[in-house]
Amino acid sequence: MIQIDDVIISLDVFREKFVCNLDACMGECCIEGDAGAPVEPEEIAKLEEVLPVVWDQLSPDARQVIEKQGVVYKDEDGEWVTSIVYGKDCVFTCYDEQGYCFCAIEKAYREGRTDFYKPVSCYLYPIRVGNYGVYKAVNYHRWSVCKAAVLLGQKEGVPVYRFLKEPLIRRFRAAWYKELEHAAAELKEQGLIPE
Repeated sequence: MIQIDDVIISLDVFREKFVCNLDACMGECCIEGDAGAPVEPEEIAKLEEVLPVVWDQLSPDARQVIEKQGVVYKDEDGEWVTSIVYGKDCVFTCYDEQGYCFCAIEKAYREGRTDFYKPVSCYLYPIRVGNYGVYKAVNYHRWSVCKAAVLLGQKEGVPVYRFLKEPLIRRFRAAWYKELEHAAAELKEQGLIPE
C-alpha cells in the first residue's frame, strides 16, 4: 500500500488491469448486487435534482420505488445507496433496443441535459473508497460480472488507476492524481508493479 495525503491506496490499483467491455457484460454492474450504488451524502440532492430530467427513461417499477422510498435508502451497514428495483436494478437504469443497460443519468449528461455525471462510486468502479477515521482507503474490487473487463484490460495493458483517471481526478483532484502517477512510476522502478 502507498499513501498520498490522507488516502491509502492498495497496490492492486496499480497491478490489476481493467477496461470496461460493455459488449460482453451489457451493463450488468448496474443490475446485479445486493444493494444499490454507494452515494455520498452531498450527491443525494443532485440525484433528486436530476430526477425530472431522467424520469421518462425510468421503468414504471423504478418510478414506483422512487415514489415510495425516494432515490436512495440506507443499506444494512447504514450507508446511503441508490434505490433498487426487485433487489436488482438500480432505479436509474434504462435499456436500449439490444438489451444493453445504461445509466439514465450518464445518458442525460452526455446529451447535455444535466451537469451531474452520476454518483462518483459508479464512475469509480471497480475502485471502492472506504472511510477509516481520518483516512480514506482506495481498493480494487473484484467481481465476477467484470471478468470480460479484466481480460480486455490485460489484453490492452491498462492498469486500473489509468482506466479510472477521470473519476479519480473528480474524486481526489488533479494534483492528487499526478502524485498517484508519480507513485506508479516509482513502484515500477522498484519492480513492485509490472511495466
